[in-house]
Amino acid sequence: MVQQYDPLRYLPTDEDLPSSDETPVDNELQNLIPNLLLTILATIWDDRQDWFFGVDMGIYYIPEPPYVPIIPDGFLSLGVERRTRGDQGRLSYLLWRENNIPPILALETVSETYNGEYDTKMAKYIQLGVLYYIIYNHSRQRPNHEPFEVYRLDNDRYIKQSGEPFWMPEVGIAIGRGQGKYAAWEREWLYWFDENGDRYPTPDEQAALAEQQVALAEQQAAQERQLREELLAKLRDRGIDPDTL
Repeated sequence: MVQQYDPLRYLPTDEDLPSSDETPVDNELQNLIPNLLLTILATIWDDRQDWFFGVDMGIYYIPEPPYVPIIPDGFLSLGVERRTRGDQGRLSYLLWRENNIPPILALETVSETYNGEYDTKMAKYIQLGVLYYIIYNHSRQRPNHEPFEVYRLDNDRYIKQSGEPFWMPEVGIAIGRGQGKYAAWEREWLYWFDENGDRYPTPDEQAALAEQQVALAEQQAAQERQLREELLAKLRDRGIDPDTL
């Protein structure tokens, strides 16, 4: 019996390749910003298993040596397994092991030092086939560019989009900026929004809202008990036994 040829057997796995280039980020926001997006997405898409959001993870898309990855600050893939390879999960994102499904969205937060967000990385994302490329110039390090830019792939080139929050119908969600608190830091962050432009809350905000709702319900119940006791007291003052009513 002739064994069927499987090309994947001869390609490296994520355990064989570095998960990153080990280049340190030059500011903590480069990790905090995509991690916040991941945290919110894990809440609103909790019941979905067909997506993956990577943070500072290598994407390998050319299946030949020297296997050089591109490493976005964050990226989103749809139509892939949310959890793979047991408890360890993905070490990196290998296109040939993800049914050749490229990320639908890539995010770069502008570095303090030049890192090619507007040219070399953009060209690589075009080659990879990333539909949406988002650049967050949070520290205004590139004065010739806007603080928040969304590009959409069209005929092998990126076209700058307008509007914020920006709705992505292929993703089913919008992205944009907003003021809030995360990691004990009050500042501008990137958030997900729904089709109506309403921002999805963070897990901390959801927990705080739930606590407020519980406190409000307890307060209303206490007020109702007090009103009932006052009414019963008035009836008794008039010689009426409430138990006989």
